Amino acid sequence: MGKTAIVLGATGLTGSHLVKSLLNNSYYSRIVLFSRSTCGIQHAKITEYLIDLFDLDSYKTLFRGDVVFCCIGTTKSKTPDKAIYHKVDYGIPVAAATLCVQNNINRFICISALGADATSNVFYNRTKGEMQAVVLSLNIENTYILQPSLITGGRAEFRLGEYIGKIIMGITAPLFVGKLKRYKPIQSETIATAMLWLAENTYELQCIPSEKIKEIAIKYDRNRA
Repeated sequence: MGKTAIVLGATGLTGSHLVKSLLNNSYYSRIVLFSRSTCGIQHAKITEYLIDLFDLDSYKTLFRGDVVFCCIGTTKSKTPDKAIYHKVDYGIPVAAATLCVQNNINRFICISALGADATSNVFYNRTKGEMQAVVLSLNIENTYILQPSLITGGRAEFRLGEYIGKIIMGITAPLFVGKLKRYKPIQSETIATAMLWLAENTYELQCIPSEKIKEIAIKYDRNRA
């Protein structure tokens, strides 16, 4: 019997790529989605629960699988209220990781951000860093936190800051060599591909910076070729 994957954030840019890849992967026979809104995909593999993600703890009995993919994340422009922002970027991943411990799920793969730092003066970076610290402290056997740079891809909504960032990054990308490679923009599909590889393999790092995410994705594609 195939494995069960749990996905949070299936309607987002990276999460949507991930769900489509899981549907085409024979390793998984069931995909459980916890979302605020439907992903819009009808498939025999998918079980979708439309819930209040701030109340994830109430769905403990349904939160059962072999691997959890947490693709949750918001932005300052989309969520200007810092309290709600913290509940999204910190509260939901921590709640999901806690349920992994309670339900003996030994693989948790989560998207954070490059620059995440619990001691940062920048609220966004600090929130991501605090989330990482708590998730790692739970000691889930296979925990991987991806730290992408600027994520690119076709979003449903327009984000001015991201649009400007893409233009600047596109112009300056050739300058990012050596240690600066991690700051190059990264495709959402690349992140999803790396997450799939991490779900089936072990890796030497728990917090994985952007350039390593790209290397893992290449490895996954090469193995499937």
